[in-house]
Amino acid sequence: MATSGEWVAGARPRTLPAAAAPILVGTGAASQLGGARPVLALLALGVALAMQVGVNYANDYSDGVRGTDLDRVGPLRLTAAGLASPAHVRLAAFAAFGVSAVFGVALVALSGSWWLLAVGVAAIAAGWFYTGGRSPYGYRGLGEVGVFVFFGLVAVLGTTYTQADRISWPALAGATGVGMLACALLMINNLRDIPTDAVVGKRTVAVRIGDRRARWTYAALLSVPILLGVACAPAAPWALLVLLLSAPVVLLSTAVVAGAHGRLLIKILGFTGMLELAYGALLGLGLAL
Repeated sequence: MATSGEWVAGARPRTLPAAAAPILVGTGAASQLGGARPVLALLALGVALAMQVGVNYANDYSDGVRGTDLDRVGPLRLTAAGLASPAHVRLAAFAAFGVSAVFGVALVALSGSWWLLAVGVAAIAAGWFYTGGRSPYGYRGLGEVGVFVFFGLVAVLGTTYTQADRISWPALAGATGVGMLACALLMINNLRDIPTDAVVGKRTVAVRIGDRRARWTYAALLSVPILLGVACAPAAPWALLVLLLSAPVVLLSTAVVAGAHGRLLIKILGFTGMLELAYGALLGLGLAL
């Protein structure tokens, strides 16, 4: 029987900044358009956080029952470690998805954008079938596509649209930047797991392109969002605040390209999550100002 602390660890809190960042950018973009609504922003944050936890538990369950998580270095995995039964971990995933759905229904009801319910259903399906089902798309190198779409474009633009009833090109640039940082988070996670993923047939992008190219791809995924933030400056000069992140980007990229491995990559995973959160806060603030 897993303890409450182990359940919290199994939810992988280091990945939660990936859920908060798009809400910050989307709300900042809505403010720039004169339509920021704090209550809707909080509901969107609830959707995103619960969705991220659901995805994490779903991955724990699906990878665990497939045997993918055996002999890995990384965050605690409840199923593979035998700390919780697969059925209980699966139930936790569905419960988190359910909480996300409740927040989502409230969000679309207050915004009047009922068509977004279909987007929410697609997001939950994408979260489950990333590693779940008979042919998970995460095992075929499409994980970054799902992350970019749902934790980048959909999360940012959906947040902006529900508050302002429209979107803007700074919102689109910010959504692209956040999506790339979310992909960087996935890339650094999969970089660490290349040896074990290759053995069990999990063909992530990192496995497909190899260790060296995966490291350079990670560096690019950190760098381009800074340029996208700068590109927002003509419409929102304070977006240049993202340049404050240049030094952390260089440090993280250098460490990874230089060959960081093992437990050091776990620390870099945490720092990457915090970098994404900082990006969301600075760009969101820059757009709002």
